[in-house]
Amino acid sequence: MKTIALTIAFLFTFIQSQFLFAQTRKPASLGREEYIEVEKNVKLHVIDLGQGQPVVLIHGWPLNNEMYEYQYQYLVEKGFRVIGISLRGFGKSDRPYGKYDFDTFSDDIKVVLEKLKIEQATLGGFSMGSAVTLHYVTKYKGAHIKNLALFGATGPSWKQRENYPYGITDQGAADLIKQTKTNREQLVAGFGKAFEGQEGGLSPESIKWLESINLNASPYATTQAITALRDLDLRPELSKIKMPVAIFHGVNDKLCAFTQAEQLNKAIKGSYIVKFEKGGHGFFLEEMDKFNAELEKFARS
Repeated sequence: MKTIALTIAFLFTFIQSQFLFAQTRKPASLGREEYIEVEKNVKLHVIDLGQGQPVVLIHGWPLNNEMYEYQYQYLVEKGFRVIGISLRGFGKSDRPYGKYDFDTFSDDIKVVLEKLKIEQATLGGFSMGSAVTLHYVTKYKGAHIKNLALFGATGPSWKQRENYPYGITDQGAADLIKQTKTNREQLVAGFGKAFEGQEGGLSPESIKWLESINLNASPYATTQAITALRDLDLRPELSKIKMPVAIFHGVNDKLCAFTQAEQLNKAIKGSYIVKFEKGGHGFFLEEMDKFNAELEKFARS
């Protein structure tokens, strides 16, 4: 009986000490959520680092929020709060069956910004993400956003249209969409080299890293999102944009030609272009120091 009593006393003391430790320990984290529910049964993965003026970054197709690895820590060290959102179907975000169009992406971003109580943010979008951010600021009249940065933009239209001879052809878009459904691995493998502005602009390791991020997307979302981009024409919306807009673009971009940046610049009153003379579509890696410094400068403006 004495042994049992001692055991019970020991267990009670141990449990009490653990409870007191839990009560007195100062949390190491700031308690921010890594997954944010945007609708029932759908959560988006969010990287949320730093404190200060917010910068919100939207990835390209079929990348995810990991693409901004070398912007996150830079901006945090400069005193910003930086938030990278993986769109539904990409990265660690949920990938439900349903719509993957630009209304859906914009609605999701609105929920994230509301739940995080973000105001007066700099919003940046890369490639397809530029179309997402343009659609967001026009649909929601710039809610939560003070200025907009477009990186390697797909232009007001990704594909050629009547009175718009820029971008990919109808056949080129159809072939690419078909490849997402029949040989996605080969399609993604070709992207790495296509990101280079000049031969050797990206290291083999960087190309492999980009490929791994691209392959992490839902195959279904990959097809649906690029199909939605094919059908999106933002030209009628651009005159509605009243906030400051910076257009970052690689002069040697093989995936989204520099003429796309010029068309946006003409259509968005007061916008300006930041040229990356050596860079291609991957200028955020090829000319990383300039990209980071220009983004910081714009976010402070």
